[in-house]
Amino acid sequence: MRNFFKRLLPRNLLGQMLLSVALVLLVAQTTSAVLQYRAAEQRRELWALNGLAFQLVSEPRFDFRQTERVAPGSSTRQSWQRFRVERTLDDPLQPGEARNPSREALIRGILIEQGIEAAEILVTTRKVADDPYVVGRLQARGQWQGAGEWAESEFIVAAMRRPGEAEWTVARWPHGAGEPRQIGSLVLQTLLLYLLLVGGLGLLLRRITQPLAALTRRLEQFAATRQLDGQLEPSGPDDTRRLIAAHNAMEQRIAALLNEKDVMLGAIGHDLKTPLAALRVRIESVEDAGERAKMAASIEDLTRSLDDILSLARVGRPSDPLERTDLSALLSSVVEEYEDMGEPVELGTTQRIPLPLRATLLRRAMRNLIENAIRYGGVARVSLTREGKHAVIRIEDDGPGIPEGDIEGMMQPFARGETSRNRITGGAGLGLTLARAIADQHGGTIDLRNRADKDGKPAGLTAELRLPLA
Repeated sequence: MRNFFKRLLPRNLLGQMLLSVALVLLVAQTTSAVLQYRAAEQRRELWALNGLAFQLVSEPRFDFRQTERVAPGSSTRQSWQRFRVERTLDDPLQPGEARNPSREALIRGILIEQGIEAAEILVTTRKVADDPYVVGRLQARGQWQGAGEWAESEFIVAAMRRPGEAEWTVARWPHGAGEPRQIGSLVLQTLLLYLLLVGGLGLLLRRITQPLAALTRRLEQFAATRQLDGQLEPSGPDDTRRLIAAHNAMEQRIAALLNEKDVMLGAIGHDLKTPLAALRVRIESVEDAGERAKMAASIEDLTRSLDDILSLARVGRPSDPLERTDLSALLSSVVEEYEDMGEPVELGTTQRIPLPLRATLLRRAMRNLIENAIRYGGVARVSLTREGKHAVIRIEDDGPGIPEGDIEGMMQPFARGETSRNRITGGAGLGLTLARAIADQHGGTIDLRNRADKDGKPAGLTAELRLPLA
């Protein structure tokens, strides 16, 4: 249920701010409406009780023996108001009706303030259709409309008996009038406040969030391309303008640093590879074949380490564009290279999965993972499957695995599972780091997981390269 409501909530700043203000305004306006409604109810109640008290001390002035012609179009409600006060010896409380002690106390207090003492006061609530006095008078005049909305409405009935008298004075007052008008006024007030406050705040927030949204898109673009094209013009409030200007300056500084890095890497590659190539030529003059082989291996080791370092440095700023490539065909070609060299590499299940890739870099990542499996596990079993929204390249070996606490550290530069610097066993420790950097550039991940047999003994390591399908 929490996730359901969480999905309904807006994700952007503008929506969340407007929703927060709307909820706060709703709570405040609801509280205000309740207080206003209660105050209006209290005023209506006091008005009704004061009117009843006035009627109880006033003698009825309408003579029912006289015949009065009702004006055309006059309502029955206007007519029955002349019959609201009566004098009777009967008990004014009908069977099933309940008295209202709080209203009785209020009316008694009003009468006392006017210097009038009552022997007994009785207050109840009654439907118009259930009042025999009003119904009888209206029927006698031919104005009773029978059952209807008005007949089902209620009025407050108050009866007073003075000291020493047996006769009751009974008065009536409409009950519930004015509620729809009061509620409608509160609803209209709430809608007006929402229109002015939320609408005005929405316009202000939109002026702030539009430049922020544009800045976010620019950040995403720069993170992907590292290009200065498309920088934003500062807009919005002063704070937002300063933020955009600072971001543009930061982009220019980052681009300059990347350019300096590329120049430096090019110089390093040229200055180191040229002497290494010269050394390869000179070692041919070494007469001892064993020494010559050792020297050649050392030069090759330096060359490969240099290639790894330069490749890792350049991954963050690739020069080749993304091209739609069949991932299964790319993986098969890499496996065939190792099979041609007689390496223990097995290609298992694959699926045709076309994706936008940088084939050269991804081929390098596949090679690094396969070489690690061969070096430390003796064999590499490779497969490609589609799992949910990811393409998964899985490489399994039969080695001892990696201690659980060291798996994350193996992704760091120059970290190795073996302490020697011999490339045959330990290497330079850049293979997994480079593979993870290439996976990150494609929006993917690399996960390492130990496997165990049915007896719980180590059965090898599984490396998974996951790439998003969309």
